[in-house]
Amino acid sequence: MLTELLRATRAHSLALASPLSDEDAQLQSMPDASPAKWHLAHTTWFFETLVLAPHLPDYCVFDERWPRLFNSYYESLGPRHARPQRGLLSRPSLTEVKAYRGHVDAALADLLAFAPEPARGLIELGCHHEQQHQELLLTDILHAFSCNPLLPAYDPSAPARAVAPEQAWLRHAGGIVDIGHDGDGFAFDNEGPRHQALVAPFEISNRLVTCGEYADFIASGGYREPLLWLSDGWAAVQAQGWQRPVYWQEDGSVFSLHGVQPLDPDAPVQQLSFYEACAFAEWAGARLPTEFEWEAACGLPGFANATDQAWQWTRSSYAPYPGFKPAAGAVGEYNGKFMVGQQVLRGGSLATPPGHARPSYRNFFPPAARWQFSGVRLAR
Repeated sequence: MLTELLRATRAHSLALASPLSDEDAQLQSMPDASPAKWHLAHTTWFFETLVLAPHLPDYCVFDERWPRLFNSYYESLGPRHARPQRGLLSRPSLTEVKAYRGHVDAALADLLAFAPEPARGLIELGCHHEQQHQELLLTDILHAFSCNPLLPAYDPSAPARAVAPEQAWLRHAGGIVDIGHDGDGFAFDNEGPRHQALVAPFEISNRLVTCGEYADFIASGGYREPLLWLSDGWAAVQAQGWQRPVYWQEDGSVFSLHGVQPLDPDAPVQQLSFYEACAFAEWAGARLPTEFEWEAACGLPGFANATDQAWQWTRSSYAPYPGFKPAAGAVGEYNGKFMVGQQVLRGGSLATPPGHARPSYRNFFPPAARWQFSGVRLAR
């Protein structure tokens, strides 16, 4: 099963990159994004550095100069190339990066023949880490293509029209609820320990906010009314000139992975910052759910769009659960050190690889982030 997960994960990354030219794969359109080529190399570096080097006897590093290029943020694993300058790495070439992947994949196959449990656990972590980067590859190339006046399509096929369920409020009685991963299957460390939380009675929307509803917010002057916005959000609106979601065009169309498309009023609105989500909720006479409300409610009958359309901002700051302790060593840098200044998103998106999401999953981004597939589910 682990062998198949590894094979499928590694193949899917290459499939996602296959529509891209060498030039496309080199693009870095802003400091928060990374080139597709870097994603392919970094996920390979993760396996080489954290799995193969310590666990496969006589493993030969593909190129001893490359760890500096493809280490992301692991302070304990040595120096790193500056994140905002990843787009300057024209060398190694995409062909060389694919050869690197082949070298590491062959070594992983050798290791799986006898891998002890600690190594198998790290291989599984590496697969889920790569799945995260598969989604980032899509969000990052979408942003890069949005900077091109030609507005090229990553996938030129026409998207299916959305059908939004009628909006309804699902009631939860509240009380003491179990939160966090239950121990069955894989989870990242930030999903535990499982614990109890007290939740007051609440209602939550059965579906995500649609583009049509968000267009009404814009038409009503939502981006011009400071009383709807958090202070930092209003400052961002003023400083950056926000007038609509980042990929909405002035003519009413929307830029997406399928290129420029007519706005679909029934489709869930995407690419919203936390600030925009909060402002819309205020305008709608509602609020964002906490992450505990979201997790408690996601199994309710009628709860739609849980993981297949857009990540859903919550009103919860990204913080450790009671009793959380980062793992020892470099793996401990994976999540814990980012537990400050970020907001939790729950669910999953149309770019999330199949099988990657689960009710306890805690995604997180800074509140001003607008290039992710992030949307809104209301609560009250």
